[in-house]
Amino acid sequence: MQKDDLFNIGLIQMACQQDPNRNLEKALAGIDEAVSKGAQIICLQELFLTPYFCQIQDPSLFELAEPIPGPTTDALASCAKKNRCVIIGSIFEKRAPGLYHNTAVVIGPDGNIIGIYRKMHIPDDPLFYEKYYFTPGDLGFKSFKTPFAEVGVLICWDQWYPEAARLTALEGAEIIFYPTAIGWHSHEKEIYGKAQTEAWLTMHRSHSIANGIYVAAVNRIGQEKNSAGGSLEFWGNSHVLNTYGGYLHHSKEQKDEAIVTSCSRKMIEETRRNWPFFRDRRVDFYKGISNRWNSKTSL
Repeated sequence: MQKDDLFNIGLIQMACQQDPNRNLEKALAGIDEAVSKGAQIICLQELFLTPYFCQIQDPSLFELAEPIPGPTTDALASCAKKNRCVIIGSIFEKRAPGLYHNTAVVIGPDGNIIGIYRKMHIPDDPLFYEKYYFTPGDLGFKSFKTPFAEVGVLICWDQWYPEAARLTALEGAEIIFYPTAIGWHSHEKEIYGKAQTEAWLTMHRSHSIANGIYVAAVNRIGQEKNSAGGSLEFWGNSHVLNTYGGYLHHSKEQKDEAIVTSCSRKMIEETRRNWPFFRDRRVDFYKGISNRWNSKTSL
């Protein structure tokens, strides 16, 4: 069946509390609000159920993980079925004893799981100790067919890799969602804060332009402290970009928000006709991209 030209997306930007049940309630209320504004495909921020626990390395925090399907996906599925919408939720997945992933679940309007994406690029930086918790994804880059649009999902650190966006677009995605948890170290914000945020926004704009695709990133907000005395201030700035990298929405305020905007398939077609980057790719000379390093002066 031919899909309509327009599809409507929603992003739920919010601050997280310590109680996972309160966070789930807030997320579900945000989804209801987005649907009331016309949203058909709604994405929650990265690991929305809890504060960003990867600020420290603590084995007891593995208890936060759950299977898929599990309690959280069941709650999201009920919400999707009630609202006849698609929901993308980022879950701390327990796949097996000792095997955990940072996983995005795509749930259809019938309440069934359409598919999952496991985060491929895993950071290991101060206050972002994700390698301690998450096994790198093994499902590759994917596009999911939904009743409203073909959607790709990449997660946070994936957003710095043009290869991830390109391969997701080549799978047929009409929009790439980036559930995200990114913010400033308290001691770095004054010196590097503006530059870091602008670099992040520029990367997303480059993905939309290079692939002639819509890009939507949803980030958490607020300051979250950890038991070791440090903290991260999440910078929000959730946004939706059109196929030329222009802002359809940009949340510059630090507030809970249900963002809703429309995307056009005709614009994807028009953009790729005018800027036929896919047509002109020299795939016969790209073999080196799969190498870690290509310098002939180094082993």
